[in-house]
Amino acid sequence: MARATPHAGRRWLRILIVVVLACATIAIAVVFFENSLIYFPSRYPEGRWDTGLLSEGFPGTVDDHFFVTSDGLRLHGWWARPAEGGLGTGDMVLLFFHGNAGNLSDRAEFMMRLVRLPVQVFMIDYRGYGRSEGRPSEQGLYRDADAAWRYLTQDRGVRQTQIVVFGKSLGGAVGVDLASRVRAAGLIVESSFTSVPDMAAHHYPVIPRALIRTRMDSLSKITGVSAPKLHIHSKADEIVPYELGLRLYEAAPKPKRFHEVEGAGHNETAERGGPPYFEVIRAFVAECQVRAR
Repeated sequence: MARATPHAGRRWLRILIVVVLACATIAIAVVFFENSLIYFPSRYPEGRWDTGLLSEGFPGTVDDHFFVTSDGLRLHGWWARPAEGGLGTGDMVLLFFHGNAGNLSDRAEFMMRLVRLPVQVFMIDYRGYGRSEGRPSEQGLYRDADAAWRYLTQDRGVRQTQIVVFGKSLGGAVGVDLASRVRAAGLIVESSFTSVPDMAAHHYPVIPRALIRTRMDSLSKITGVSAPKLHIHSKADEIVPYELGLRLYEAAPKPKRFHEVEGAGHNETAERGGPPYFEVIRAFVAECQVRAR
């Protein structure tokens, strides 16, 4: 049997050192730059912020609202209302939490389409996004959702039975967390995931799960949501795997329903879903309204 030469032994030692250094570099990068791999905010003035222009040709109103979190940050949101508020589902409010990139101004057109259902929409920017103060973090986003809920129910006098929580992508994790702790009329989860470690395993398989501090464990929290649930996803989603969205739905207790949008990329569910997509949301909100009576 041939014995390893000193040269071969040194070569393997060098390889081991390179591997160890690479792993250490990855670990350091995850620890110090984790948030920058998760949150991609656009700050004011980037975006369209003139609510007067947004309201042109729109049968309703869009207003700026500011409110304060439990840790003293001033957040910003838009409240869009149909002109015929109080008719049909017009007195129901969708509390909308957007994804991890941009700011609420990127969702202006979508907000207007929701209002035409008709339904009111209160859409907020998390800390560090748009006109909101601070920097984003997991616990910070949960505080932001709590602040939005308090603002609606305490400051503005909206009944809990009027509010349907709606979270898309990363906002789905925020919505699930909130809905597991309050008595909302319903919960809509669109293109969202089971947990951040599960997402990291899909996009960054070389990163050990143990190094990821951000959890956003919707899989365990969804079991605590007793309100009716609507889950929306597409098999063509290139960002959040369909399988993660399906697992989240399967873990959710009844009552629940699943709506699949065919051929829609991560940011195309409303566009590709078309009228049937909005009709599913309208019908779900109407059911939540009836259940809450």
